[in-house]
Amino acid sequence: MEIVIKLSQFLLSLSLLIVLHELGHFIPAKLFKTRVEKFYLFFDIKFSLFKKKIGETEYGIGWLPLGGYVKISGMIDESMDKEQMALPPQPWEFRSKPAWQRLIIMLGGVMVNFILAFVIYIGMAYAYGDLYLNNSELKDGIAVTSIVGEELGFKTGDKIITIDGEKIPHFDDIPQKLLFSKSAVVSRNGVEQTIHFPVDLIDKVLKGEKRPFIGLREPFMVAMVPDTSANSKVLLKKDIVKSLNGVPTKYADQVMTLLKANKNKTVNAVVLRDEKEVSLKVKINKEGKLGVGIASVGTTSLEKLGIYKFSQQEYGFFESFSVGIEKGKNQLVGYGKQLKAIFNPDTGAYKGVGGFKAIFDIFPSTWSWEVFWNITALLSIMLGVMNLLPIPALDGGHVLFLLYEMVSGKKPSDKFLENAQMVGFILLITLLLFANGNDIYKAIVGK
Repeated sequence: MEIVIKLSQFLLSLSLLIVLHELGHFIPAKLFKTRVEKFYLFFDIKFSLFKKKIGETEYGIGWLPLGGYVKISGMIDESMDKEQMALPPQPWEFRSKPAWQRLIIMLGGVMVNFILAFVIYIGMAYAYGDLYLNNSELKDGIAVTSIVGEELGFKTGDKIITIDGEKIPHFDDIPQKLLFSKSAVVSRNGVEQTIHFPVDLIDKVLKGEKRPFIGLREPFMVAMVPDTSANSKVLLKKDIVKSLNGVPTKYADQVMTLLKANKNKTVNAVVLRDEKEVSLKVKINKEGKLGVGIASVGTTSLEKLGIYKFSQQEYGFFESFSVGIEKGKNQLVGYGKQLKAIFNPDTGAYKGVGGFKAIFDIFPSTWSWEVFWNITALLSIMLGVMNLLPIPALDGGHVLFLLYEMVSGKKPSDKFLENAQMVGFILLITLLLFANGNDIYKAIVGK
């Protein structure tokens, strides 16, 4: 059932983005009286799952879910329809329209993607508001959650003051900002220290564990107690360790430290069970473990235990516009930084490029409209930015040639555009193979 939910969200989001993107080309083409021969969701190589001709346009659904397209008469595109281009230009064709009209038609798709993302963020601000944790709430500092964090120089208990000289008010924004930063200032035992990051920080993170290298310090809560555990008759699921061997333990990392210091011992412990403190004796094995699984306690429990106070901000209808626009702008700038890192080989970020499986994996296995719309907005920004890249066969490539024509007054020849389209198509296929090849490689090596 989980796979069905993930797949449903993936296909719904992808279909919505493709249809709206292509509508962005379709509507201005129609406004400028340009003939649109086909409007397809997914590609219909050899055959289509559905098609119906209405007026001069054939609408359909292809079988290959790698995108979609509109076929505009008199335009050199991926169809490479040389026969039509060999005929004299007709008034309804793309090539017969003024350059400014062609530019609007080509920019329509990405404009719709950006507008859609901002509309979604505005709608989410109004419908859900914002739940966030102020950085000032981490009075006992962060938790280092992976070896990568330790290698970079972070220590559990560090308080992050600035990242690249900027104070980050919300802790939720910090893990992502660290990935594309050069340094951070932390307060460690009351002394400020600067941690400088290597240029290949992203590569190091990709090679590490599949989670942020810093996180919140949380209590030690039992997730499960296997029958084989020496504490199977002592500890219960959802027990929270409050003290160990007489030492108070507010956080899981404090429990871990005490466990390692008391290997092969039976010690006194106090756990919070059903909101009551229970005293018991636990056995610590030779590896310094209790033999239980550990779980995150969740936002509600963290507040209930008095560890953090999360802030819930709600917005009125008009207020949500400025909030949503700001969120969209930040996501756009953030994705621009990601692309910059990807195209810089020194960062190693290109190793993290993924294809359709990577996109599929970001959808949760449980249905949440809030998560769905958040992911869809981000994908819409990604689709818009990617299509603006000046690569022939993408919208950005067509826009580049149109801008050249408008500035120079010279229109590139059809032969040049055909060759450029072919080069761009080969480049896109190469990128597609690389991205999806990365997915396959990660699946094989388990990274």
